[in-house]
Amino acid sequence: MSEALGTDKLEREAKSTYRDVAESADAEFHFETGRDLAVRLGHDADELDYVPDAAIDSFAGVGYDFDLAELEPGEDVLDLGSGSRMDAFVAGLHVTETGAVTGIDMTTEQVEKTNDLAADNGFHNLTFREGYIEVLPFEDASFDAVISNGVINLSAEKLTVFEEANRVLKPGGRSALSDIISEQRLPESIKSDAGLWAACIGGAEQIDSYTTFIEAAGFSVTEVRETERYELISERAANACDKYGVKSVSLGATK
Repeated sequence: MSEALGTDKLEREAKSTYRDVAESADAEFHFETGRDLAVRLGHDADELDYVPDAAIDSFAGVGYDFDLAELEPGEDVLDLGSGSRMDAFVAGLHVTETGAVTGIDMTTEQVEKTNDLAADNGFHNLTFREGYIEVLPFEDASFDAVISNGVINLSAEKLTVFEEANRVLKPGGRSALSDIISEQRLPESIKSDAGLWAACIGGAEQIDSYTTFIEAAGFSVTEVRETERYELISERAANACDKYGVKSVSLGATK
C-alpha cells in the first residue's frame, strides 16, 4: 500500500462504501450489485429464490467459486468479509442445518443487517461477527472451508489474511475465493487513491504475487481461473482495467 494512503484512511473509505451498499444497494458504485450480477457470474437462479432479497440486492461479489469450495452438509464454513453478502446464505443452504456458516466483517451496519436477515428468514446456521480478516477471533483448526468474494484485495496485509485463513482451517481444509487482481503493477496514482481501494482496484495485487502470498501462507493452489463475465463499470475503473489488466479471478487452494 502507498505510504500516502494510511491504513486508517483505507478502512474509513472501505467502511463508507460498503455501508452504502448495505443501506442503499441501488446507489451508483464503481461496481455492479444485485441479482442479475449474481446469476451472470454463475449462481443458480432457482437456488437464489431461497435467499433473502435484501441480501441479494446487496450482493457485490466479483466471481463465483462454490464449485471450487465443494461445501458439504455438516461442514463449518468461514466467510471472510461477509458483509450482508448473499454468499453466506448460499453457503448456509449447501451445508444445511447440520453445518454452520460464520461471517466476519468490519462494517457494523453490514453485520447488524445480516444477523437480522438470518434470524428473520430462518437461517439458524448463520452467525455474523464484527472483526477484521487480518486478526480472526477464532481458534486454530475451527473450519472445514474458508470462502471470500471481492474482499481480500481491500486489505493492505494480504499475506497476514492468508496466514490467518490457513490457521483457522482444519488439516486438509480448503479455501475458495474470488478477488480482483492485476496483470501489471499499478501506478502510485491508483494505489494512493482511497476511493479506488474501496472499489477493489487500488489494492489489486499482481496475480503472481497473489498466488505467492497464498503459497507462503501454507496453501497449495489447485486452480486459478479468470472470471470473464465480471466488469467494473465506472469510467475510472474501466480505464484501469483496460490499461493495467485489472480483472476478477476465482481461486481454489487446500491446506
